[in-house]
Amino acid sequence: MVEVQVVEVKDGSVLSGVIWMLVISLLLFWLPVIGPLLAGIVGGKKAGGVGKALLAVFLPGIILAVALFMLASMMTGLPVIGALAGLGGIVFALLGIGPMLIGAIIGGALA
Repeated sequence: MVEVQVVEVKDGSVLSGVIWMLVISLLLFWLPVIGPLLAGIVGGKKAGGVGKALLAVFLPGIILAVALFMLASMMTGLPVIGALAGLGGIVFALLGIGPMLIGAIIGGALA
């Protein structure tokens, strides 16, 4: 008789949490509070715990903020105006960290 054991691995990684949070927050950018909250819940669950989720929550916001700053600076003919538009994008990207942080705590607790 053959015995089969199923082992469930609950360890997540910070990188997978970051990737999920970044992708979902980019796809749900049109939902101001719900989008980052859902991204935080999924990313926190994929990260595997509250501690890892807290580490993973800040990277998507920082990556998105830097990308918005660089793209806004490159797209305009006037670098100063592009830098100011990029700083406005940074503010909006960092505003999404609050709901994402709450979602990451919820998702990390569910993991």
